[in-house]
Amino acid sequence: MKFKLIMAMVEDRLTDAVLEAARAGGATGATVITSVRGEGLRPEKTFLGLDLTSARDILLFLVAAPRAREILETIAAAGNFDDDPGSGIALQIEIEDAVGLKSQLAALQHEIEEDL
Repeated sequence: MKFKLIMAMVEDRLTDAVLEAARAGGATGATVITSVRGEGLRPEKTFLGLDLTSARDILLFLVAAPRAREILETIAAAGNFDDDPGSGIALQIEIEDAVGLKSQLAALQHEIEEDL
């Protein structure tokens, strides 16, 4: 089975909505890395030099390749990535190999078979 890794970097206020959307789209689990920091085109600072960026989370989803684009689009819609600058971004990376997925393989295969 082919897999893709979807990585979403989102404002922490959107984390739960994006997680729920990914599950609804077919993701069987996620890893959340909290309290990361990032900058856009123009770093925002106050006159005192304090950082104005909001807290961010990184969400990692290992998904079946046939469902990846659908899940990616569902995540983007839930986070309003295209219409709300700075709310987040998501990308997918092809995975060459993975181990430790025995408990999730049956669920993933069932989901893919339903699509066929």
